[in-house]
Amino acid sequence: MSTSAITDNHQQATLELSIELMRRDSVTPDDSGCQDVLAERLAAVGFDCEFIYFGDKAATGRDAEVKNLWARRGSADPVVCFAGHTDVVPTGNVANWTYPPFEPIVKDGFLWGRGAADMKTAIAAFTVATENFVAKHPHHQGSIALLITSDEEGPSVNGTVKVVETLEARNEKITYCLVGEPSSTDTLGDIIKNGRRGSLGGVMTVTGKQGHVAYPHLANNPIHALLPTLTEFAAAEWDNGNDYFPATSMQISNINGGTGANNVIPETVEVVFNFRFSTETTAEELKAQTHAILDKHFADSEATYEIDWKLSGNPFLTPEGKLVSACQHAIKAVTGVDTTLSTSGGTSDGRFIAPTGAQVVELGVRNATIHQVDEKVEIDDIGKLAQIYEKMLEGILLETTKA
Repeated sequence: MSTSAITDNHQQATLELSIELMRRDSVTPDDSGCQDVLAERLAAVGFDCEFIYFGDKAATGRDAEVKNLWARRGSADPVVCFAGHTDVVPTGNVANWTYPPFEPIVKDGFLWGRGAADMKTAIAAFTVATENFVAKHPHHQGSIALLITSDEEGPSVNGTVKVVETLEARNEKITYCLVGEPSSTDTLGDIIKNGRRGSLGGVMTVTGKQGHVAYPHLANNPIHALLPTLTEFAAAEWDNGNDYFPATSMQISNINGGTGANNVIPETVEVVFNFRFSTETTAEELKAQTHAILDKHFADSEATYEIDWKLSGNPFLTPEGKLVSACQHAIKAVTGVDTTLSTSGGTSDGRFIAPTGAQVVELGVRNATIHQVDEKVEIDDIGKLAQIYEKMLEGILLETTKA
């Protein structure tokens, strides 16, 4: 079979499954039956499929419990896992879309619709790549797995993190994990995410004393008490980063205070901030440095502060090794692109998988339109992505067979 014929096969199969998934309005945390579609196809090629549910409406106040799929073919090591999410972000005003967001359509060389880039086409490519690989190599070494959640775009508390805890409890280990997040920037495969920065958030409340602006000596303005601290936060050097990560950044995203009246000194002011941090520091060190700055400025103040901290994930890094190499070679073979390793961007569910000892990378389509109105992905990239995933499997599991 010619290379062009192979590409066409991958493209048509991946396109059809992508459209089937994108027609389902699976706004987080609702799966809308996407995982049932995947499980049926995977079971047909020898996967054991397990649905794992966490959370419920009574406990979480959300519309539904979270549905997760763990599908595995084989019982031996190494375990090569594809990880992704069927949930998507809300559409916003549907009237602003060129085409209805849950009626996927092929136009002008693109597949349009919510989930096109983030990340239903990657999930379709996982599935097609796996089906093709199993058809060619039914007696492959090791295991292939898919970990699919419907709680990635939401709070991420009843999805991948809980599935990984379940797997760890029964000593079921993932060796290599490819997360299908849209990592590419200018062309398919130009970027592989081989790590991510940590995310540490805080909500700080500074409390003073309410009063009339004409009588400041009878009040204690918490905004004024806070200003020197904010200045130092903005100028602080938290670390210098390293060869893999940029320097840690602290960003203040919200400041809320005041009664709405221009003649009232408020009692409190709230500051929301976030650290995106490298492997050069830890969450505990960042907390300690933050408190040290605050304590210095509030030592002689009658105002007080408190912080509600939330660690969303620690940084992780997968150095160059078998998984990175297999992805690089697969990308080169399919697209001719020499890929670049990167740790930029936000967090992903890889942060829950890497601490188990797994090698983790993120590799998917271009991210130019994710979370936007008129989300879309290049049709040519869909089939190529399935080819890349299949060749990655060959690079790990067939090499394992040879070894």
